[in-house]
Amino acid sequence: MNFAYGGTGVFSTLVPEPNMTTQIDFFQDIIHEKFYSGSDLHSSVALVSVAGNDYSNYIATNGTAQGWQPFITKVVNQLVMNMKRIHGMGVKKVVVTALQPLGCLPRSTFTSSFQQCNGTENELVSFHNLLLQQAVIKLNNDTKDSTFAILDLYDAFMAVFKNKGENPGSSKFENPLKPCCAGISTEYSCGSVDANGAKKYAVCDDPEAAFFWDTVHPTQEGWRAVYSALLQEL
Repeated sequence: MNFAYGGTGVFSTLVPEPNMTTQIDFFQDIIHEKFYSGSDLHSSVALVSVAGNDYSNYIATNGTAQGWQPFITKVVNQLVMNMKRIHGMGVKKVVVTALQPLGCLPRSTFTSSFQQCNGTENELVSFHNLLLQQAVIKLNNDTKDSTFAILDLYDAFMAVFKNKGENPGSSKFENPLKPCCAGISTEYSCGSVDANGAKKYAVCDDPEAAFFWDTVHPTQEGWRAVYSALLQEL
């Protein structure tokens, strides 16, 4: 069962949907209604998926450069509390995603004509991932069990970018940083139409040859390549 809402974060974002705390409340309600038995929960895996929407929101609400590290710390601390709470409800295994390299999303690479990732952004992402890794080690020590695990999207994305998806079972991406669908100028985005309904975006000929669909989201083929890179870890 999926409790996630697109565009939401650990805290509230500009998307007026339930944040992660409220999503876990919904899960708790279902447990109280005896929808799941104790053994159901015990044999389940919870995937806690964090995509960086808290950080997009921080930028959109004019967060300062000096405020980044304290804010990242706050996000990770709350995330860890959420993971402990899910485990406390009886879920045996809790897996959390490390942040993907946000500096490699087309919205960040368009300034270099989709040639290179934004190092500053990726450093902040690495700080988030480091704090998360330290917290998960501590959680596992405290629970005397490897209950908590990280799904390393960062390394998986980077592996695909580096070998352009040439691993077995994945397709080859000519320029992995370039999106398939984009606005015809910076004022438009994928899917934009003008007042008369005329298209203001272009779509590539072969979406399966693109890693990114739009300026933020990978294509189906992109995710398939990431999945291939994660197989061993899984």
